[in-house]
Amino acid sequence: MGTEPVGRLLLRLSVPTIAAQLINMLYNIVDRIYLGHMGEDGDLALTGVGVCMPVILFVSAFAALISSGGAPRASIFMGQGDKRSAERTMGGCFSLQVIVSVILTAVLLIWNRELLLTFGASDNTIGYATDYMNIYALGTLFVELTLGMNAYITAQGFAKTGMYTVLIGAVCNIALDPVFIFGLHMGVRGAALATVLSQGVSAVWVICFLSGSKSILRLNRDSLRVRPALVLPCVALGVAPFVMQASESVITVCFNSSLLKYGGDLAVGSMTILYSVMQFAMMPLQGLAQGAQPITSYNFGAGNAKRVREVFRLLLISSLIYSCSLWALIMLFPGMFAGMFTDKPALAEYTVGTLRVYCGATFLFGIQIACQMTFVALGKAKISAIVAIMRKFVLLLPLIYIMPTVFTADKTMAVFTAEPVADTLAVTFTAVSFFIVFRKAMRGLEGGE
Repeated sequence: MGTEPVGRLLLRLSVPTIAAQLINMLYNIVDRIYLGHMGEDGDLALTGVGVCMPVILFVSAFAALISSGGAPRASIFMGQGDKRSAERTMGGCFSLQVIVSVILTAVLLIWNRELLLTFGASDNTIGYATDYMNIYALGTLFVELTLGMNAYITAQGFAKTGMYTVLIGAVCNIALDPVFIFGLHMGVRGAALATVLSQGVSAVWVICFLSGSKSILRLNRDSLRVRPALVLPCVALGVAPFVMQASESVITVCFNSSLLKYGGDLAVGSMTILYSVMQFAMMPLQGLAQGAQPITSYNFGAGNAKRVREVFRLLLISSLIYSCSLWALIMLFPGMFAGMFTDKPALAEYTVGTLRVYCGATFLFGIQIACQMTFVALGKAKISAIVAIMRKFVLLLPLIYIMPTVFTADKTMAVFTAEPVADTLAVTFTAVSFFIVFRKAMRGLEGGE
C-alpha cells in the first residue's frame, strides 16, 4: 500500500472491485430484465418490483452506515500498525450489522404493504410489490453481511476475493431466476427467492474468508464485542454513504409518487428503467472509488501526502473518463438501454425520451464520486455528510416538486428534469468544498512529516 507504484496499485485493486460492483448490479437488474419480459403482465410486474427499490436501497444504506466508515477506519489503523484495533473495529461492526438486520427484518415483514403504498404502488402493482417484498425481507441479514463485510476484504487489499464474493452470488441469481420465475411459475416471488438464496451464499463466503487463515484481519470471539470507542466513529464516518443511499430511497419515493400523480403507471415503470440505468452508471464509479479507498486511507494514516494526492488525481481522471463515456452512450443509444428491460413498445418509446432528460448531467458524476469518496477515505465525516445531504435533500428533493410548477406544459417530464438540474448544482458545490478541505488536509499532513 505504501510502496507499490500508485497507478499499478490502483489498477490492481480497482479492476476487481469495479467487476464486483458490475456483477453486484446484476442481482436486481437481472430480476427486472426477466420480469419485464415475463409476458402479458411484464410491465406491471416490472413496475411493482421497481416500487420495492426504495426499501431495498434503505436496507443497503444501513450496511453502508456501518461498513463504509468501518473499513476506512480499519485501513487507517493498519497504516498505523495497530492490527488489534483494526480487528476489533471489524468485529464490532459485524455484530452491529447483525443487530440492525434483525430489527429491519421485523419492520419489513410487519409494515411492508403500508410502506409500498406510500412509496408509489398503485392498485395495479401492489400485489406484485408485496409478493416480492415478503420474501426479500427474510434475506435482510444476508444482504447486510454480504454488502457490509465484503468492504473489509477489499480494505485489506484482497480485491479479487471481494469480487468473487459478488460473482458467486450473481451467478447463482442468474441461474436461479429463470428456474423460479418461469420454470416453477413463481413470478416475482421467484425473483425474490433467487435473490435471497444468492445473497445467502455470498454471506457464507464472506464470513468463511474473514474467519480463515488467509485474512489479515480475522473475525474472532474477542473482536465481536461492540466497543463504542471504536464503533461509534465508524458510524459517524459512515453517515455520508448512508445518506447517499438512504436519500436515494427517499428520492425514489418522491419520484414515484409525483410520477404516479402526473403520468400514471407508465411513468413509474419508466422510472424503474431509468434507475436501473443509473445503477449501471454509479456501480463502476463506486467500485473504482472503493479500490482507491484503502490506498488513500493507508497512506493518509502513514502521513504520505504525495501518494494521497497521486491517488486522487488518478481516481478523478479515471472517473471522468468513465462517466463521460457512459453519458455519450446513453445520449446516442437510449433505445438500447430501454429495450433491455421491456418488450412493451409504449413503455420503451416513452423511456427513450425520459432517459435522455434524466441522465443529462451524468458526465459530471465522475467529479462527485471522486471527491465524496475521498472525503470518506480521509476520515472527513462532517464534510462528506454535508455534500451528500446537499445533493439529495437540499437540491433534488425540492426540485422534484418545484419543476412541475414552473414547466406546466409537461409536468411529468418536468419531474424527470429535476435530476440533471440538481446534479449540476451539487457537483459545483462538492468540487469547491473539496478544493478547500483537501488542500488544508494535505498541508496539515505535510506539516506533520
